[in-house]
Amino acid sequence: MLHMRIAKRQEPLGLGGSCLVLFLALALSLVLSGILLFLGGTPPLEGLATLFYGAFGSRWALEDSVLKAIPIFLCSLGVAVAFRLKIWNIGAEGQFALGSIGATWVALSFPDWPSFILLPAMIGMAMLAGGVWGLIPAILRQKLRTNEIIVTLMMNYIGILVLDYLVYGVWKDPSSYGFPMTPEFSDNAIVGKIGSSSINWGLLHCVVLGTFIWGFFKFTRLGFELKVSGDNVAAARYAGLPYDRLVILVMVISGALAGWAGFLEASATVNRLQPSIIVGYGYTAIVVAWLARLNPLNIGIASILLAGLRVGVENLQLELQVPAAFGGILEGLILLTVLAGGLFTHYKIERRRME
Repeated sequence: MLHMRIAKRQEPLGLGGSCLVLFLALALSLVLSGILLFLGGTPPLEGLATLFYGAFGSRWALEDSVLKAIPIFLCSLGVAVAFRLKIWNIGAEGQFALGSIGATWVALSFPDWPSFILLPAMIGMAMLAGGVWGLIPAILRQKLRTNEIIVTLMMNYIGILVLDYLVYGVWKDPSSYGFPMTPEFSDNAIVGKIGSSSINWGLLHCVVLGTFIWGFFKFTRLGFELKVSGDNVAAARYAGLPYDRLVILVMVISGALAGWAGFLEASATVNRLQPSIIVGYGYTAIVVAWLARLNPLNIGIASILLAGLRVGVENLQLELQVPAAFGGILEGLILLTVLAGGLFTHYKIERRRME
């Protein structure tokens, strides 16, 4: 009689083995997605082909995927910083909303400032608003021992409702024919496009910030302390590392990066503040961070993949009338299969014959 058990590997799989596991996990998620399409009355191969062509099959589709990947990348980079310390920031959506609010306040209050002053001021206010929104659950965790998962999740709804209050009320454009939106930003408050493409200069922001965060964790003492504290809290406290202050630091950085994403979405993509700016980028960022194993380079790749899925699902809706919820299902399938596949990088299945 054969007996199956899961045993820990003496050494984790190398790069080749990890890539194979990732490839098989993604393939499994696509097979499961094809089955769901079939059950919904859509030919699986045609549906998946339509999905990927709509995401990456043309210049317009590729540019739209990169455009949506920009805020996802920044939000994901932020939550990855917190996750490194084993602090579960689920509040990137609310921090994104507060960042867009902070940037909008500067844009509407000082529209005549030159762009080289106005845009940095908008970034600074967006980071401040997002950072403060991340600071609140960190302080509550330290002082009242609250659970940061619940607090950050609940604060998402508060942040979105504050945004709604402003665009339906004091910031509502009188000439918007009743639609909830602010007046359009002045030209000085808009981040421009790269050449003749639809991609804005936020892509450069992502490259710079991603490189900075990578270097911060790899080459600085503070980054090393964050990684050590995340691996073993008890050992970090025993070694005298300021764990409580590190918690506050990562939550502020996490919120500030999500706030920066809110600035870019309001300034470069929408050119004003309106409720449609909230489309779930903060929640997608959590999926991206886990898929990328918290590595900034991998976050860039995973951001484009997940953003492409969003664009591809829109194409599926138009071409084959597939429900919009299919995109969320596909994201969940990819996350579950990749996380399950990640088990085999550190563990293996052994077969033993039982007497």
